[in-house]
Amino acid sequence: MQGTAAVLREPNKPYSIEPIRFDAPCAGEILVRIHAVGICHTDMVFASGAMGSPFPLILGHEGAGVVEKVGDGVTKVRPGQKVLLTFNSCGQCSQCHSGDPAYCDNFVGLNFACVRSDGSSCAHDHSGPVAARFFGQSSFASHAIAQERNVIVLPDEAELTTLAPLGCGVQTGVGAVLRSLNAQAGSSLVIVGGGAVGLSAVLGGKIAGCASIIMIEPQQARRELALDLGADHAIDPAAGETAEQVRAILPQGAHNIVDTSGNVGAISAALGMLAPHGALGLVGVPGSLDAVLPLPIVPAITYGYTIKGIIEGDSDPDTFLPELIALHAAGKLPIEKFSTIYPFDQINEAIADSHSGKCVKAILELPA
Repeated sequence: MQGTAAVLREPNKPYSIEPIRFDAPCAGEILVRIHAVGICHTDMVFASGAMGSPFPLILGHEGAGVVEKVGDGVTKVRPGQKVLLTFNSCGQCSQCHSGDPAYCDNFVGLNFACVRSDGSSCAHDHSGPVAARFFGQSSFASHAIAQERNVIVLPDEAELTTLAPLGCGVQTGVGAVLRSLNAQAGSSLVIVGGGAVGLSAVLGGKIAGCASIIMIEPQQARRELALDLGADHAIDPAAGETAEQVRAILPQGAHNIVDTSGNVGAISAALGMLAPHGALGLVGVPGSLDAVLPLPIVPAITYGYTIKGIIEGDSDPDTFLPELIALHAAGKLPIEKFSTIYPFDQINEAIADSHSGKCVKAILELPA
């Protein structure tokens, strides 16, 4: 299959739109023609080379498109169906069997190795293999090879461009609140960072019925957007110590905190905001594998804090993504309010705008 992809030749360099040959799907695989793909902060982290990614590389992991071909043994989808792509999982380990595929024993290899299970690539340029299969898809491309485990069938009337971010950023933010922290109605929620994941967490707080939702975000436009989406307060970290600002609103501290920044200083400050039995969820990916959080052990013991790492909002995509699709249809996930659509060939502009804060969630739309 001849197509195109946004190829990253070296870390932190511009993407180039190049012709790519995609293999036919092998047994258990699905060839999807990508119609739209969101740009996620995780794409940018791996593009930096900090996570040891192979190059040349095709990233992208919030793809939405239409099935073109299926390999032997595929029964979940058929050609012509609209689908949403998400993270991959093995379906065989104890985590997958217990409904926790986000913590699949084979998650790292299936999502970050950027090769098939046999070590081969499914994408090739004029000189040889190109690393693909990022998050089981590599959807910064006209086509992606996925598996049954990381494909969700969409309704025929689904708007692919609108729903693409559900596959990672939105399910992570909403899931962090509803699933990972299991925020209860009437509880308080603090969110650190007003990007797409953080704003999705605001929406998750509204769905959960949180009584007080506080956004901490340096950019005024994003603070205003958080308030528009349902946050009760928006704090500027430049206005003073964030823990003090939060406790001026919540004297006993926050029941739930979701950090989407990955900033060690911001996370350390969040520890000072927790209420007794409060939980801090770590969602934001730091820029270095060596990032370490200093934990005040005595307060953590005394007040029974929970510090929880979160990936993909503890989602089981086969059940949670349909819930999110229904919530969007019901008007409870107005993700269009923080989405900006770019033509696929403007990927570098979209990423620059994401870095600068000019846009919150960039979505690339591919030619029909």
